[in-house]
Amino acid sequence: MTVLKYVIVIVVGYFLGSLSSSVLLSKFSFGRDVRKSGSGNAGATNMARVFGLGAGFLTLGCDMLKTALALYLGYRLLGDWGVLASGVACMGGHCYPLFHDFKGGKGISTGAIIGLFIDWRVFVGIVIVFLIVAFATKKVSAGSIAAAVAIAVLALVFGLSTPKLILACFAGALAIFQHRGNIKRLIDGTEPDFKAAAVAKDKAKHLIRRKK
Repeated sequence: MTVLKYVIVIVVGYFLGSLSSSVLLSKFSFGRDVRKSGSGNAGATNMARVFGLGAGFLTLGCDMLKTALALYLGYRLLGDWGVLASGVACMGGHCYPLFHDFKGGKGISTGAIIGLFIDWRVFVGIVIVFLIVAFATKKVSAGSIAAAVAIAVLALVFGLSTPKLILACFAGALAIFQHRGNIKRLIDGTEPDFKAAAVAKDKAKHLIRRKK
């Protein structure tokens, strides 16, 4: 029975993670795949960059919701070890979605909810780190990388349970790996500052193009 529960948690977690909010929203709301614009990433930041802050926040909310559902299922069925299994599966699905050619996001939105689920203090800490670094550098990627490092450090500092610590380290490591291109550009000094699109103007242009 325990093995079956793990199978359920992992399969459902990966399935939920594979539902890429940015890809679905961009295709149905704006008529084109967000991965073909901006940075080419299927995440909330690129959604905001291409389609505006509203689209970015909506994507962020949807990604957080799917992660929360996966983590809750894992906790209900298997406790902290279920949280670990579901968290790894969901974040893996988010970064490498089965339904979208395995081209997904960078794991920051899912990592944020993982931080909240394992300990609210970790969540508060990574949000503060993200905001400070992102505003100081004007680069969301820098804030995201700093937050990814912080989630593992804070989990260790607060002495969380073994499965939660493992999950925090996994989430941080995967997020950093997904930002390897950004890290190279940050080192080279070529990483652009974040700038959101003007929603109404941008959407109008896409609608006009579709009509043509």
